[in-house]
Amino acid sequence: MVKRFLDCFSSDFEKMSKKEIIESIRLSEGRVIVSEVIGLVQPVLYDISNAELSCAFGADIILLNMFDVYNPVFNGIGNIDKKKIIKELKRLTGRIVAVNLEPIDETDEIVKKIVSEGRRANVDTAGELVSLGADMVVITANPKTSVSNKNIIKAIRDIKNEIGENIIIAAGKMHAAGNIRESGSKIININELNEFIDAGCDIVLLPAPGTVPGITLDYIKSLIDFVHDKGKLAMTTIGTSQEGADKETIKSIALMCKMAGADMHHLGDAGLVGIAIPENIMEYSIAIRGKRHTYSRMARSINR
Repeated sequence: MVKRFLDCFSSDFEKMSKKEIIESIRLSEGRVIVSEVIGLVQPVLYDISNAELSCAFGADIILLNMFDVYNPVFNGIGNIDKKKIIKELKRLTGRIVAVNLEPIDETDEIVKKIVSEGRRANVDTAGELVSLGADMVVITANPKTSVSNKNIIKAIRDIKNEIGENIIIAAGKMHAAGNIRESGSKIININELNEFIDAGCDIVLLPAPGTVPGITLDYIKSLIDFVHDKGKLAMTTIGTSQEGADKETIKSIALMCKMAGADMHHLGDAGLVGIAIPENIMEYSIAIRGKRHTYSRMARSINR
């Protein structure tokens, strides 16, 4: 029998298949925290990685941003073989690890200079993630990359067709990413959501209410209802640096996401440098699942 994600120990995560992870998240009824971190920057605590710090404050899943699969770097975990970085992060934190990849327009020479080949979303990079030990690929976009939903749909389909049984596929945009035609409430609509799901997406990303202009609670709830009707999971995201806001704002966003029906709750990496404000991870967690489950996740030994 699959355990709820919020009840799982590190030893449970190690044994879970893709389908079991998805079902475990579903069973947790909107109480799973995803913390985005950057390993390229100097860790906040210097000799302790941002991934470990976010886990100490209650994160369930670590999402690596700006991670080049062909030239992996993650500061704060010691000098180890680059091919073993993700596996080492999993050993140190006892958590599920996801990685962002970006389906840029390959004809845009300016964006190609910003996003290295190892950060682009395609079959080769996703396959490399599998070999590195990642549990989930998140097909999304950083600021100024002008990624379109059309490109996201193509990346989902290509990756699903080739290696879809070996890795969880999450996809969507946290903000406009510099694409003016897909900004505000035009970031996503039901027709595009349907295309995401038909292409093979397991988890759909949606901006959290109150984070992007025009993204309201009612609008996101209607989209999440659609995603659930299709049998898929929804993850609300804070990708607008509000992971660095005051705790009242964080708790307000958390409750709106819970009311909208989010299965997973993402906090971005721009609260401090390469990580959300750690206290905000904890405050968000307490808002959606209370102190008991929050402290339990914070206190669980990775050796269990």
